Amino acid sequence: MINSTRLFYVDDSGAESTGYVVYSWVECDTTQWRAGALALADLRAHLHAKYQIPVSAELHATQFISGRGNPSQNPGVNLSKAARHAAAEDALSALGRAPGLQVGTVFRRTLARRRAYAVERDVVYAELVECLDKRMRMAGGLAIILMDGDGTATGYYGAHRRLSMQSRQVIEDPLFVPAHRSAFVQAADFAAWTAYQSLLRHGGKEFAWHWYEKYLGDRDVNGGPVEL
Repeated sequence: MINSTRLFYVDDSGAESTGYVVYSWVECDTTQWRAGALALADLRAHLHAKYQIPVSAELHATQFISGRGNPSQNPGVNLSKAARHAAAEDALSALGRAPGLQVGTVFRRTLARRRAYAVERDVVYAELVECLDKRMRMAGGLAIILMDGDGTATGYYGAHRRLSMQSRQVIEDPLFVPAHRSAFVQAADFAAWTAYQSLLRHGGKEFAWHWYEKYLGDRDVNGGPVEL
């Protein structure tokens, strides 16, 4: 008997140069999707009112927080790292309070580089899928994984197709959705970037070291990032 179906919006972070592979996700039961969507819509209305960032603007954490591009209609916001950081904290705070939404993160630090790093990234994703599949099997539920992209990142398909058809709880291949069309995917991107910064502790980004724990820690299904 199927008790529930959960949506998992997954995005990655990390870098070959640091050896980190990070996957974070925002999840909700399908019965809670509307409440979560409304909360994210309220967030975008807030960002527009306070920072003049259009509701339609795609927010990519790496670019937004580092000061790239012109996401706001207010040049002062675009030129101010302090304003961008404040907006990012508002976004994370809203995500951490959104009804029905939870987050999670898995990671690995590897010495692999170049092609071997890409392979390792696919391996970590496969282990994540296995973990979610096992979790949903124990809960008696189904899972749908949604990711940023257009479907050309074929390395993700194998992780799904290796699951046993006799027992798998993860439905189909990952469903790819362009980030600019999904507030949930953009939220997963912010979660992944923030988780990465909490692990990396880069000297130039001390301001973000504790954002994950502060804003998302209570909503993390595992209590914090899990090393695979």
